[in-house]
Parts: sequence; C-alpha cells; structure tokens
Amino acid sequence: MINFGPQHPSTHGVFRMRITFDGEVIVELEPVFGYLHRGIEKLAETKTYTQVIPYTDRLDYLASMSNNFAYVMAVEKLADIEVPERAQYLRVIMAELMRIASHLIAVGAFFNDLGAFFTPFMYMFREREKILDLFEMVCGQRLTYNYMRIGGVSHDIPEEFLPALKQFTDEMPGFIEEYDWLLAENEIVLARTKEVGVLPPEKAINASASGPVLRASGVKWDIRKADPYSVYDRLDFEIPVGTIGDMYDRYRVRIQEIRQSTRIVKQAIEQLPPGEIRTKVPGMLRPPKGEAYAHIESPRGELGFYLVSDNSPYPYRLKVRAPSLINLTMLRDLCVGWKLADAIAILGSIDIVLAEVDR
Repeated sequence: MINFGPQHPSTHGVFRMRITFDGEVIVELEPVFGYLHRGIEKLAETKTYTQVIPYTDRLDYLASMSNNFAYVMAVEKLADIEVPERAQYLRVIMAELMRIASHLIAVGAFFNDLGAFFTPFMYMFREREKILDLFEMVCGQRLTYNYMRIGGVSHDIPEEFLPALKQFTDEMPGFIEEYDWLLAENEIVLARTKEVGVLPPEKAINASASGPVLRASGVKWDIRKADPYSVYDRLDFEIPVGTIGDMYDRYRVRIQEIRQSTRIVKQAIEQLPPGEIRTKVPGMLRPPKGEAYAHIESPRGELGFYLVSDNSPYPYRLKVRAPSLINLTMLRDLCVGWKLADAIAILGSIDIVLAEVDR
C-alpha cells in the first residue's frame, strides 16, 4: 500500500490516493480529499447575493466565468429577473472562451501526466495566454474575473476587444491542427491512452458523470442542447462524443469541444446586438421566499447552484453541484487493474479542480 499525495504535482492540487497493489497492479484505490475545504457554501449565508459572486470565482478557478454564470442565473431565476439580450451574448462569449482556456490546461496537464514534460503544455499555454489577454481587456483580471452580475454583466466590452477576439477565432483552428499533428497519432500517446481507463456508458450514467467524461463514453448529453439556457438555442454547434470512454476519447472530446466553442464564439460575435448590458437590480436584493436551481455546461460538466431564499438580503442556503466531485467518484473503478503510472494519467484525464471538489 502507498499514499500518493496530498502534496504531489500529479494530483492537481492537495489530493491523496490510498492505493493497494498486488505486485505492480492496483487492486484497491481510495480517493481522499477535503484538504482545501473553505466552507464557501456556509460563507454565502453571511453575504448579500451580490457579495457571493467573487466567492464563486474561487471554486473552479480555471473556469471562473462559468461559476459566475451559473450562480447569477440561479439568483435571476429566484428573483424573476430578465437579462438584456446583449448581456446574454456577452455571457456566452465569455463562457465559451473560458471553456477553450480550461480545456487547453486540461489537455496540456494530461500530457504532462503521461510524461511529455511540458512541451505540449507550453503549446496550450500559448493560446490560453491570448484568451487571458482578452479577459484582461474586459475586466482587468487574468484569473478570478468577477465579471457576471445579477441581471447582466459588470460592464461592456472595450472597442479593441472584438477585433482582437475575431483575430483569435480566425487563428485558433490552425492551432488545433498543430496540436493534432503533434499529439493525435503519436505512438506513445496511443500506447498509453487507448483502451486504458475505460468508462462504459452505463456506468457513467449511473455515477451521474457529466461533461467530457460522460461524452467520451459515447453519451450525447450537453446541457447547452438538452436544456438550453441564455442564447444557446440560437447558436449552431455539434456535441463531440467518444466511442469507448478511454483516456484517448476523453482527450479527443476536449480537443473537438475547443473547435465547437470557437464556432460558437464566431456566431455570437455576428449576432451580438446593441443595447443595455444590465438590468437595474436593488443593491440589497431580497428575492421572495422560495428556491431555485440553475445549471450550465461548464468545462468539467454540469455545474449547478441551488439557492433558498427567506426574503432576506442573504441566501438562506447555497448548494453547489460540483462536476469535479461527481466525476472523481469514478476514479477507483477506472484505476483498478492498472499500474500507478496509469492511475496518474487516468486522474489527469478526468480533469478535476480541487478547489471545486472541496469548496
């Protein structure tokens, strides 16, 4: 038996695996987490609805825009607030750019776990930096953005944003071709990832998996299509799926989703209307008594926020449905029968963020 982590670069945060071996083969694996628990759900009960927004940035910090998006949608549903059309499109643009940036990190870190030692990672970082430049233009931040607001977004895009965004979306397909040339048919990649860490579709569904982990198993489920929110019903895009749910499929689905997100952003730019960016909302919002659940398709899967209001300025209860946590519950089944080096790569293929797991 060995303890792998919690302080290890391949655990993607403070996460521990208690692993039992028979020789070199894994026969039992217990994931141990909670080291990064900060009590964000409880803290939310002491903050106004607007003050909670920066806390959502610090859940999945690699997809902060997505956390903002899902939370404000839950508040808007609770308080019956309409969002201006321009703000809806701006939210979608930011969410899809966030998906691309997050998937780039996921793929780069995955190849690090396979032993590629930072070369693919640097390719991915090259494009991610361009996205962070775009975010910095809009809100002045490169990591925790605090951009979404109840009723819209914090402010409009600057003049230089759209030309820079169009240039990025024009260049991105060429970069994806470069990734494919570098990685997709590499013999070592195929040997390490094909038919390793297979997640059958029935097991994925029974475990409530979502996101690329679910779709890699061949299940065509994406909340943007299954339960459209914002303006996704006006945008044309495909849902990439895998065939057998192995590590290779999970990697390929993320690459294909980058293509689709680029396509979505291009359409959103063309359809972006003029107008207001935020509905006027009271500073001390008091939603009527009740409850609401809003969910979105985050880069890691179904991200949901459940809110209960008692007609005070503070949430009575906040519950986060974190896709990283749900997907992590399948780690044992994916790793048993494989070796330690495979377990590290399998964990990387799930793409968890510990700040979202522990909250």
